[in-house]
Amino acid sequence: MERTMCFPLLLLICSLSTAQLQSDNDIVPHPAESQGGEPTNVSEHQQTCPQDIHAVLREMSASLAEQRVETRHLQRENEAQTAKLKELDLQKTELEKQKTELEKQKTELERVKQELQVQAAELIAVRARSNVTDNQVEALRRDAEVKRVAFSASLLASGSGTIGPFNTQTNLVFRFVFSNIGNAYNPNTGFFIAPVRGAYHFEVYVYGHGHPSHASAAALFKNGEHVCIAYEHQTSGAGTSANGATLLLEVGDVVFLRLWQNTRIYDDENHPSTFSGHLLFTM
Repeated sequence: MERTMCFPLLLLICSLSTAQLQSDNDIVPHPAESQGGEPTNVSEHQQTCPQDIHAVLREMSASLAEQRVETRHLQRENEAQTAKLKELDLQKTELEKQKTELEKQKTELERVKQELQVQAAELIAVRARSNVTDNQVEALRRDAEVKRVAFSASLLASGSGTIGPFNTQTNLVFRFVFSNIGNAYNPNTGFFIAPVRGAYHFEVYVYGHGHPSHASAAALFKNGEHVCIAYEHQTSGAGTSANGATLLLEVGDVVFLRLWQNTRIYDDENHPSTFSGHLLFTM
């Protein structure tokens, strides 16, 4: 580029120099025609032109050198700016990538958040179902335990003997327990207390020795109300009697036996006198 610019300038300088020489030749008078009859020194004038041309060339060379320096400086600045622009473009591209990646991560986080919310709702539902199931299992267990109600007991805890006669009805306590499933029967009071509403069946067996004046009898009571009686009377020997009833009981109802007035009841290690009952079904 610099050589292309220098060539026209050199042509211009040469043209100017040629024109100056021609002009000088036209102006310079012939030696024979000079004033005072003295000849003009043409060689001195011709020596001055090359000196001027050299001065112009030196100035132009200096100017070209400055332009070269400035051009190189501009080129370096241009290269630096181009590099900065490229770096900025790379940074912009990287930022766009990071932005896109952040958008993807944000979308993924939203999706994970929604999944966690769904899982939390499902977990709450599962816990609720689990609580319901646990409650149902507990209810079924209690219901199953309540449904297993049965007892059977003999009158005397040990030995043998006769109870009675008394001139009033007297509660009987059957102390020797064969079984007491559900613990609804109390061998200390002789009371059976219903743990659940349902139908129950009770049986009474009475054994007694014959006596001219006293029979053997035991009556079944529900909450103090007479239900039925097992009664036997003979003057000699021994006799037995039995009776039973199915009752609809509410929770807390009490069933027990009483020795009938002026009667007797006997029991020994063979357990001939017993009181039994069990739950048929709940209601």
